Amino acid sequence: GNQFLANIREVDAIIHVVRCFDNTNVVHVDGSVDPVRDKEVIDTELMFKDLETVEKRLERLRKQAKTAKKEDLKLVAIAEKIKTHLEEAKPARSLELDEEGTALLQEMFLLTAKPILYVCNVDEESVNDGNAYTEVFKKAVADEPAEVILISADIEAEIAQLESKEERQEFLAEMGLAEPGVNKLIRAAYHLLHLITYFTAGEKEVRAWTIRRGWKAPAAAGVIHTDFEKGFIRAEVIKYDDYLKYGSEPAVKEAGKMGVEGKEYMVEDGDVMHFRFNV
Repeated sequence: GNQFLANIREVDAIIHVVRCFDNTNVVHVDGSVDPVRDKEVIDTELMFKDLETVEKRLERLRKQAKTAKKEDLKLVAIAEKIKTHLEEAKPARSLELDEEGTALLQEMFLLTAKPILYVCNVDEESVNDGNAYTEVFKKAVADEPAEVILISADIEAEIAQLESKEERQEFLAEMGLAEPGVNKLIRAAYHLLHLITYFTAGEKEVRAWTIRRGWKAPAAAGVIHTDFEKGFIRAEVIKYDDYLKYGSEPAVKEAGKMGVEGKEYMVEDGDVMHFRFNV
């Protein structure tokens, strides 16, 4: 219990896997398959912990508010609003707050305020179109700001056993899948955390770098080395699709598709970048 909650407090986002398949060989702890019930069990535990956190914070805020400072009184009102929301069995992430309220929410590190992704673990036959369990589950979380994806753990386990790329492609084709579920999971997690990838491509190696969406070129360069950010001059940028189309940096240059960007350039997902810097 407490260790489970402590572990969740440390994460940036939650991926909640729910069972959406029937299999008499895989016994459910509650004796039946009900993904909505399973979700609510976890939600209740998280909300109780959040209520405990909010109540402690409210106690401190009320003491501060006795001096009748306008700011303290407003924070008390915001905390009470969060408390009421949780008491209505609604996660903190679904509460709309102004800038001040959002700041208070972040300060409290509430478990139900963390962004969440739901993964429905389905049988092989349901991996593309879902089933009755996934339909009910999607309706249950429709009001939450959360994405739901379908993955078959059985299929993923089989893919992991295949040694060659050709074998994996053949297996995916047989299952009517364009890609492994883990690829879909990674993309959804990146989207949830507002992450993107840019590339650096030299003669010897190609590297992928993860940054937050909205970062400008100097900050993105700093992920490689702090000197790149400090001494940033410019970035030579090739769009991912152009790199695939023309096949090499010289060919892209010849086609006039390489851009030269300054400090205000906002890096886009898939950009192939070469940084010029001086320190």
